[in-house]
Amino acid sequence: PILYSYFRSSCSWRVRIALALKGISYDLVPVNLIKDGGQQFSAEFKALNPMQQVPALKIDGITLSQSLAIINYLEETHPNPRLLPQDPKKRAQVRMIADHIASGIQPLQNLSVLKQMGEKKMEWAQNCITSGFQALEQTLQHTAGHYCVGDEVSMADLCLVPQVANAERFKVDMGPYPTITRINKALMELEAFKISHPSRQPDTPAELRA
Repeated sequence: PILYSYFRSSCSWRVRIALALKGISYDLVPVNLIKDGGQQFSAEFKALNPMQQVPALKIDGITLSQSLAIINYLEETHPNPRLLPQDPKKRAQVRMIADHIASGIQPLQNLSVLKQMGEKKMEWAQNCITSGFQALEQTLQHTAGHYCVGDEVSMADLCLVPQVANAERFKVDMGPYPTITRINKALMELEAFKISHPSRQPDTPAELRA
């Protein structure tokens, strides 16, 4: 497999965690979203992913984009350890939380949106994350065990950790979100989350390396 990734992309981080958890080795091709006006806009990368976004994963003779679609494919082709619970209700909750983050928070504070916001980008990002986290905290109080849904690491957790990192980068006060904070801390003790961290990628700038 070949993963096209950017060290700081939270969507790429989700996929890196999934690959690490499932023990799938891969080659990483960095796509710098800032350098050269954004390498994702090159004709070469557009041919690979017409949406001109990372991640993209070449695997089993196909190229997939969209992090949750990639994770679902990995889940179906490499079922252990599972990232979607067997119980239909818990599985729905995992998908709900993953969508809450991947559709309801992250795109609103994405690089492409922030570029449009000019001087208000920090305030905009904080507002988007805060409103999303207020709802997420409430949801997790009903679904969480050790992790987002019960005591097994799931696709929801793969979305949570990168989003908390975004919140910290945009200086969001995490005080009102004790459940999110507790789960994030527990997840960051797991090796798969550590090795996939933005500070430990081949394309991480020297000053941001762990």
